[in-house]
Amino acid sequence: MSHELTDAQQRLVDEVRDFADTVVAPAAYEYDTKRELPYEILAQMGEMGLFGLPFPREYGGQGRDYLDLCLAVEQLARVDQSIAVTLEAGVGLGAMPVWRSGTDAQKKEWIPMLARGEALAAFGLTEADAGSDAAGTRTTAVLDGGDWVIDGSKQFITNSGTRITRLVTVTAVTGESMRPDGSVRKELTAFLVPAGTPGLHVGPAYDKVGWHTSDTHPLVLDHVRVPEENLLGERGRGFASFIQTLDEGRVAFAALCTGAAQGCLEEAIRYAGTRRVFGRTIGENQHTQFTIARMQARAHAARLAYLDAAHRIVAGRPFKLEASLAKLIGSEAAMANARDASQIFGGYGFLNENPVARHYRDSKVLEVGEGTTEVQLMVIARELGLAGRP
Repeated sequence: MSHELTDAQQRLVDEVRDFADTVVAPAAYEYDTKRELPYEILAQMGEMGLFGLPFPREYGGQGRDYLDLCLAVEQLARVDQSIAVTLEAGVGLGAMPVWRSGTDAQKKEWIPMLARGEALAAFGLTEADAGSDAAGTRTTAVLDGGDWVIDGSKQFITNSGTRITRLVTVTAVTGESMRPDGSVRKELTAFLVPAGTPGLHVGPAYDKVGWHTSDTHPLVLDHVRVPEENLLGERGRGFASFIQTLDEGRVAFAALCTGAAQGCLEEAIRYAGTRRVFGRTIGENQHTQFTIARMQARAHAARLAYLDAAHRIVAGRPFKLEASLAKLIGSEAAMANARDASQIFGGYGFLNENPVARHYRDSKVLEVGEGTTEVQLMVIARELGLAGRP
């Protein structure tokens, strides 16, 4: 399979790269320090069509595909992971469940505003005792007349508290049944909960180690009533639908990881070529050369991994294994490159105004978000036929 970009894809990469370098990068430190989401930058991204890349034109999108979204996310992540994850989560986790599982009426109502970047949607799966473990879900939904009544809480929800957040998709337990072995099987169903619905409370923003510009909040659903038609997909298929979303999301997340690894590489190359010690640049030292060479190898491998998975999505081929491989390889590449770049910069790499310092803080969550490293290893092992073996 060739991973060479088409002319249209290369133009997209060039356009987003230029936008990242000239608009996003200069503002990154300021907004990171203020811990604010730059709405004017999001508005420009909306005008560029980035939030609508994988959606048809008749729904306000760009008529492109998931690979194009990944390419855009990578370029943004080079300079600011928070901005990149706002796009990745807004499209891959927020809008995509509506697109994949929604009715025609739901798509017509929500996709156009999400595709134009006028609104953001959040993905409400994770709870204190649930996420990777679906059986731990405690949020419930009970049908009462023509409404579903939802009670529970969610945590670590990206894009859930912005001033343009308009929708949260949530999973809830809608029933239970007994398995033959005596264990309880929970029936999980997904729902659309518009922002501002009575009983939907957005908690204070988390005080995070990194991703300071990204919006992340806990949610409480206290007797939230939504119409019966707000059911998303089939009853009892909520977790399966969200797992499909996560599988796709991991590919875009891997693209974000790749961008972070690439950003650290580019900063290290630049600094190594200008920083002089003992009469020569540090880039003339073999140890620095070898370190940067390994950084290049990691970024290259991460890019090939996510491109392979993204091509499979576009072609309609199975991609679960490749998605987990891409996420594993990419997150480890980002973390390792951030560490090495910070070391090359020395004391300057410890200053928050330096991009590599922000990458060092930001990159740790890449090994946790959208499925931890351990979850990816489990998925990979199972896809290799090793499930259940001692």
